[in-house]
Amino acid sequence: MIKTFIFIIFFLGCCITCPGQADSATPPEIIILKQQLSNAVNDTSRILIMADLGYVYAYLNSDSSFLYGQQALKKSDEINFQRGRANALAGLGNMYLRVDDYAKGLEYQLKAMQVSEQYGFEREKAISYIELAYTYDALSDTSKALAYYKRSRDIYNKIPFDVFKKVESGMGLAQLYMKIGRNDSALAILQNLYNDPGNPAMRQAILQIMGDLYTKLQDYPTALKCLYDAISLDLKGNDLFSLAWAFNSAATLYKNIHQADSCIFYAKKSLSIAEKLNLKALLASNSLMLSEQYETINSTDALYYRKMYDDAIEKIYGADKVLALQKTLAEEQERQRQLEAGRVASENKRRQYLFWSSLGILGLIALLLYRNNLQQRKAKKIVEEKNKVIEKALSDLKSTQSQLIQSEKMASLGELTAGIAHEIQNPLNFVNNFSEVNKELLVEMNGEIVKGNYDEVKAIAKDVIDNEEKINHHGKRADAIVKGMLQHSRSSSGQKESTHINALADEYLRLAYHGLRAKDKSFNATMKTDFDESIGNTNIIPQDIGRAFLNLITNAFYAVTEKKKQAGDGYEPTISMSTKIINDKPDGPRIEVRVGDNGNGIPQKVLDKIFQPFFTTKPTGQGTGLGLSLSYDIVKAHGGELKVETKEGEGAEFIITLPA
Repeated sequence: MIKTFIFIIFFLGCCITCPGQADSATPPEIIILKQQLSNAVNDTSRILIMADLGYVYAYLNSDSSFLYGQQALKKSDEINFQRGRANALAGLGNMYLRVDDYAKGLEYQLKAMQVSEQYGFEREKAISYIELAYTYDALSDTSKALAYYKRSRDIYNKIPFDVFKKVESGMGLAQLYMKIGRNDSALAILQNLYNDPGNPAMRQAILQIMGDLYTKLQDYPTALKCLYDAISLDLKGNDLFSLAWAFNSAATLYKNIHQADSCIFYAKKSLSIAEKLNLKALLASNSLMLSEQYETINSTDALYYRKMYDDAIEKIYGADKVLALQKTLAEEQERQRQLEAGRVASENKRRQYLFWSSLGILGLIALLLYRNNLQQRKAKKIVEEKNKVIEKALSDLKSTQSQLIQSEKMASLGELTAGIAHEIQNPLNFVNNFSEVNKELLVEMNGEIVKGNYDEVKAIAKDVIDNEEKINHHGKRADAIVKGMLQHSRSSSGQKESTHINALADEYLRLAYHGLRAKDKSFNATMKTDFDESIGNTNIIPQDIGRAFLNLITNAFYAVTEKKKQAGDGYEPTISMSTKIINDKPDGPRIEVRVGDNGNGIPQKVLDKIFQPFFTTKPTGQGTGLGLSLSYDIVKAHGGELKVETKEGEGAEFIITLPA
């Protein structure tokens, strides 16, 4: 596997050593369109070609795209050529989208859609639907993006034309499916597009998205192969727009496999093209990645790229952009309202016409209309009542969620109660026993004083003093236990303290076990510990890390208990907890804490959901689904990582890594 990576990396590096050579050539589609423009004999043909030039230049040069788009739009208005107007608007919308001006892009694409729908231009409708889908996807409005992708796909399925846009529609839908976790659907679409001999267009872009998908699936060799092929095609075809995204995907892959040098190399390649083409979203992605990679290498470079990222985000989502976008969305909502009002008005006119033309059945129609009016009022009242119920339910749900999170924190503290009682009971027993003995000794000493036997009095007094020292020792022990528990059970101050991880882990393991034993005397389990004695103190928030330990330990006890119910006497429940120092990271040593069990393990089908809030495999009423989610957040807040290794039927092991 390592040799394969090295082989691919070597040839990938060879292919991208001279990107400047590709920059100097003009893409063939631009050359063809310009030749067609010079040979065009009528205005309509020239307008359509200029619109196409504006559309294609959106990926290469925003100024040229804007120039051709505006010329096409102006000439279309002069001769009232609506198809040209629809194409010019779509091209301008595409240009604004590529430079991440979502407000302008949405405005022009909505206008293109309106013209296309008004005059029934199927090709132009499909194009505007695709661009609107891209825009709403960028604005995180998944439902609208999905609806527009499907509308464009429906047109292409009925009318097979423009292979380029058909493929683009499929790729956009695949990327949206990746975003919402439907990876299998995304892979099926991409494979069909790539393997379809009737779709020769945009193979490099398909490969780049497949690379992203395999990166997400952690199939890094396949991902790297896809990205290598994509970059090779981009360089061969001089497709800088696609090349920039392929470099960005390669940087992301190397970031995921913790190869900082390669990540920085490809991120800079992508950043260079993004600056040239004014691709602000891509510029933001690369600069953020570079800032993160340089954090532990060069703080000056990290700050430089962080400022670049902040500038890009401001240009994309600045206050003026947001206001413009809100205005465009409001105008579209008003247009939809007016369309609906026009539809209603048209319907009313039709009803009036039918009313006057059907004078002979006036009474029946009046009765029907009256009944319909009553039903509408009743339906409106029902809808209003339901809306009130829904609003109250949403408010209650938010309140319940907050209460659930707090109750989960309190429940984890409750798990400690029985364990604390067990820990305190032992020193209290000693105190009580030695107090009773001292009482008897003092009575005996009284008798000896009366007798005048002072040698015996001295011996008894020495025994009393010895017992008092033992009482004091065990009293301090109980006091230390109580103070320690109060320390760990109080609300987190958010301040890190120097804490011994081994002691904290052992303490919570012991308390959790005694707590479960107090609730269920029949419960028993073997506990194995392997603590690295070389681990000293480290700065953590002990209350929070202790809560994370407790959640993992109680989950492990629950897992072995459930398996015990199924397996019977032949099964021995076993819990393991270990710590060690690891030095496999460039940013310094880390502490690894493992909590394992030999329970039933975690099913693969739910493995990617276990850290989501409110997800639980326990029966209703036995778990809130917040334990692992809160533990994950606690570890992340400490700059650490929480992951799981599991084999179904054999057990699971949760692994916490923290900065040492």
